[in-house]
Amino acid sequence: MAHKTNAARILDQSKITYEIKEYTVDEADLSALNVAQKVGLPIEQVYKTLVARGDKTGVIVACIRGDHELHLKSLASLSGNKKVEVVALKEVQPLTGYIRGGVSPIGMRKHYPVFIDLDIKNHSAIAVSAGLRGLQLFLSPIDLITVTKAQLGMISTNL
Repeated sequence: MAHKTNAARILDQSKITYEIKEYTVDEADLSALNVAQKVGLPIEQVYKTLVARGDKTGVIVACIRGDHELHLKSLASLSGNKKVEVVALKEVQPLTGYIRGGVSPIGMRKHYPVFIDLDIKNHSAIAVSAGLRGLQLFLSPIDLITVTKAQLGMISTNL
């Protein structure tokens, strides 16, 4: 087995079943579509993690399908903010401990409120970053929701 990431350790502690799938990273293409192809899952089951900041709550985390884009107004409404903006790339690592292309909603440096797109419930298994580029966690949506204490809502739109 590859690396044991913070996210994997937290899942172990929570007695949650998961699989780590390793893939070759293409620095020129960190897209969810590329990751989905490399790990052999439909893009609808690969979730990307985005870090945002609300005007009232501060930093929040959103997980959406790889083929969707974040709908900022919906996320703002769901999270109790008037306005939400995605944080600058240079802020991602200091806030989360993770680098772009390796941001996991599990095991961040600090616990932030997590919001996951409602359509996650349509799948029996999904993948999210394991916390390192080149590693994906395969787990059940319910387990991801539970371990992140996520709130669900319609927070994305088709690309």
